[in-house]
Amino acid sequence: MSQTTVEFGHVEHVPVHFDDLDAMGILHNARYAVLLERALTPYWADRGVAFRGDVHAAPDVFHAVREFTITYRAPVTGVGPVAVHFWLDHFGTSSARYAFEFRSIDGTVLHADGTRSIVRLDPATLRPTAWTGAARAVAATLLRPAPLPA
Repeated sequence: MSQTTVEFGHVEHVPVHFDDLDAMGILHNARYAVLLERALTPYWADRGVAFRGDVHAAPDVFHAVREFTITYRAPVTGVGPVAVHFWLDHFGTSSARYAFEFRSIDGTVLHADGTRSIVRLDPATLRPTAWTGAARAVAATLLRPAPLPA
């Protein structure tokens, strides 16, 4: 399946399975966070930042979600792929904030949008710690350019 071209960030096509649906046959609200994770994970893994059983080998994957916000616009009905467009609108010393949209594959229907803030943690102390150079390099590919002044 081909990926959608966007001006910034990345679009990952993620499958919605039958067990992701609620009793009404629409994507259950709690599954959006899981599907976002399933969109983000391969992007980072394809660029060398992946958890393979050793947090010390990939320290940037040791992070916690600080905040997750979502606004539901139009239900996803049934199974099949959805387009998850995500980008970074902030990448700080130890934190990052993604923005995202769930869209139909053709891009015409906005199903949901929101943000997800994370903080990188030191595995020993569980305190915030700085991202590595590897994470900064990948993050640079996802940062949304600042708008031009009017």
